[in-house]
Amino acid sequence: MASKQFDATPAEIRAAAERAATRDKLKWQFRQQMENPNALKGEGGYVFDPASQRFLSMRVTQFDHFRATPKTSALGLGLFVLPIAFFTYLIYREKTTFEKKCREGKISYKDRNFKFA
Repeated sequence: MASKQFDATPAEIRAAAERAATRDKLKWQFRQQMENPNALKGEGGYVFDPASQRFLSMRVTQFDHFRATPKTSALGLGLFVLPIAFFTYLIYREKTTFEKKCREGKISYKDRNFKFA
């Protein structure tokens, strides 16, 4: 140990030392697998990690296991459908009021934007 810990019990210090030893052993095994000169060409160079494989498999198959529930439906409605409908309404209202003002002559031709488009 590099320094004395006064706020930890001897059991906690022993557990921390065991975790550090386990970590060092796992690092050593990983380096041995990565740097194995006797591995056949194409087989070495990576270490199979079951946890990352499970994560990647879950990412690929997540739509196979999806079930529509009221919560997911409300989430999809709130995040996608309602904002699109809201901004469509805002753009439609702005465009119709602009067209109405142009037809009534409240906006002169020289003050209009996009008069050449």
